[in-house]
Formats: sequence, structure tokens, C-alpha cells
Amino acid sequence: MMEPRFGMSAPQGTSAPDPDAQVARGDHAWMLISCALVLMMTGPGLALFYSGLVRKKNVLSVMMQCIYLMGFMSIIWALYGYSLAFGSGPDNFLGELIGDFQYVFMRNVDAFYGDTGRDVPMAGEIPRLTHMLFQGMFFIITPALIVGGFAERMRFKAMVLFMLLWGTLVYCPLAHWVWGGGLLQFGEAPSYWLGALDFAGGTVVHISSGITALVCALLIGKRLGYGSEPMPPHNLTYTCIGACLLWVGWFGFNAGSAGAADTVAACAFATTHLSAAAGAFAWATIEWTSRGKPTVLGTCSGAVAGLVCITPAAGHVTLMPAIVFGLLAGVFCYFGCTTLKARFGYDDSLDVFGIHGLGGTLGALLTGVFATRAVNDVGQGMPLGLIEGGTQLIPQFLAVVITWVYAAVVSWVLLKLIDLVVGLRVTQEEEIQGLDLSQHGEEGYIFL
Repeated sequence: MMEPRFGMSAPQGTSAPDPDAQVARGDHAWMLISCALVLMMTGPGLALFYSGLVRKKNVLSVMMQCIYLMGFMSIIWALYGYSLAFGSGPDNFLGELIGDFQYVFMRNVDAFYGDTGRDVPMAGEIPRLTHMLFQGMFFIITPALIVGGFAERMRFKAMVLFMLLWGTLVYCPLAHWVWGGGLLQFGEAPSYWLGALDFAGGTVVHISSGITALVCALLIGKRLGYGSEPMPPHNLTYTCIGACLLWVGWFGFNAGSAGAADTVAACAFATTHLSAAAGAFAWATIEWTSRGKPTVLGTCSGAVAGLVCITPAAGHVTLMPAIVFGLLAGVFCYFGCTTLKARFGYDDSLDVFGIHGLGGTLGALLTGVFATRAVNDVGQGMPLGLIEGGTQLIPQFLAVVITWVYAAVVSWVLLKLIDLVVGLRVTQEEEIQGLDLSQHGEEGYIFL
């Protein structure tokens, strides 16, 4: 006979209902695994990917930013972030714009013991707690992606303050608009023309972080010596390992967004892999034909571009279009990180805009072309993408424009305010010394 859970027994002669009986065990197991996979994308995945691309005097600063955000953003999410993104109580008169305080301080998320025994708040057939955890991993990695736009030159305390405000004022509203019943959510938007398909974060995660990284790069200015001194990646071994961890973790990111271990999750898993494969192939092929040699950095960048591009469409398209997503992403993001960046001369240190901003935009628009109800039967019987005679491309375009403008404007205002209060950029002496020593008093490498 099983022991009472948490040491609690039902009164003699009664039988308290088991709250776990309503949990879909297989779906729940997959969602918990997905939580771990997405967390792994930030550390060690993104931490290694980014730290290998900077100079060795800044390797720890990038790692520190990633691991600090894993802790800091988790606390914000638990205190109020999840509630602002997904709170949807009946008295929320701003429901189209922002969530309410339904889940603040984890109220209505934690299990509790009441008159009828233990009660577990649910989100569908998984505990609300698990939904909070999964979405919280997105809240961690999105600010961490922005780090690449200002790497090697932003003050650590400015970064902390910016991510606090950005997560609250940019990420939470966007997540609510797209996934929490707000003005951009497909099927629940106030207007048919605003209902965007975003399976796992093309707008919420990648466009928002990419545009914000560009604004950061423009406002904070170029690194000292940029364009006149060589600044090659100091350890491409780290970058390659990080890219591979991102590729694996992305299965939790995209397939986990199905919310269940079902056929949609299987499709999202497969489309994610094929798009990444096609992106790596496309970028390497361009380098091979134009420069004579394919590079590790280029192949890793192409894989990430393919992963970014398929994210909004992963559970809405079939497998052959997924290859198209990856091929187009590899080409589009390659020129974004080379020709476009050189043409305008901005110092997006680790190409966050070139890969996430442009790749996310391309993916959101292509979703409006290739989305099909054969994979995910949404839309109340209406055709979706252009391939099946639908008009979904219009709301996809509008969602992209809204995300671009909102993320850019709010980020610009926040950065200006932070610059006035604490200053955005390290001093010239600190930048020359390196952020490892000047911001953290440590060195990544000690040679005896």
C-alpha cells in the first residue's frame, strides 16, 4: 500500500481525491524534460557559444552575464513576471495589454492544503507549476540572447538594471499579447487581422531580443578598435560545443511548446532538426563557394539561424517546408551578418540582430506562407498559410511590425534612462583591461 503523499492521511472513513489523478503523466514528464533542456540552452549552451566568440579578456564576463541571468530572471519570474505574462483573471480590465496579479508571488501556482485535502492548480492536464517553470526558461534565455549585442563593453550593474526593466516592460507584455490572451494571440485577438501564429517564440523571443540587441549596439557605441584592430573569436571550440548544446536544447524549446507529448510535438521536433540541418548546410555552402573554405563558425551560425527561423512555425508546418526555412535562414542571416552589418557599420558584437532579429522576422513571415491545418488544426476550419489559400501572412506581418516597433522604442527609452542614472559603458581603461578583471576581479585564463 502506498504511503500518503507528503505525510498527509485522509480522515478515517473518507477518501480524499488524489489531485495527481488528473495529471497526464506522459505529457507532464515531457514538459519537465523540456524545462531542463531549455535551461541548458542558456547555461552551458549560450554561455559557451557566446564566450568563445569574444576576446579572452572578456570570456568570464559573458559567462557571468548568462549564469547571473539564470538566477536573477528566475526570481523576477516567480515574484511577478509569470503573472504579468499569463495572468488572466476576470477582473483584468487591461487584459488585451498585460496580465493581472492572479499569479503574483506564486499565488494560484503553488499546491495548497484545503478543506478537501491537497489541491494542485492545473494548466490543462499539467500542473500550473510546470507551465510556470517552462515559460520561465524562456524568460531567462531571451535577455541572455541580448547580451551578445553589447558584449565586451556594458557595465555589469547597467546590464542588471536594464534586464530587470526590459523583462518587466518588454518581455512580459509581448508574452501576454501572443500567448496569454492578449491583442496578438491567435484565435483570441480582438481582430482577426491581429491573431499571429507564434508556436515557440519567433516574435516574443527572437525578434524582441534581436531588435533590442541592435538598439543596444547603436546606443552604446562600437568597441574600442572595432574596424581597425583584429577581434577574432578567442576559442571556437567553446562556440562549437555551445552551438551543439543549443541544437539539442532547442528540441525542448520548440517541441516542448506543444504542451504535450503528442503528434504536434513530434512534428515540432522533426521540423526543428531539419531546419537547423539546412541552415548549417546553407551557410557552410555559401562560405565554401565564395571564400573557398567552409568554417566552423559559419556552420554553427547557420545551424542557429535555422533553429531561430523555424521557431514560430515548428508546430504548424510539414517537414519539407522546414528545410526551406533552414536554407533561406542560412542565406538571409549570412548576408545580414556580413553585407548588411558592414554596410551600416554597427557593432552588434555577436550578431544577435543578424541571426535572431532577422531570422526571427523571416520565420514569422514564412509561417504565414507554409502554416497548415494538416499539422495543427487551429483556425476554426479556416485555411492558414498561402499554400492552402489562407491569409495568415497579413497578421504575421502586423505582429512583426508591432514587435519591432515596441521592442525598439521601449528599449531605447530604458537605455537612455539607465545611462543617465548609472552609465551604460565601462570606462576606456576598463574596456582595455577587459571586463573579466574590471567588472568581476577574475581571469578566465591564468598562464604560469
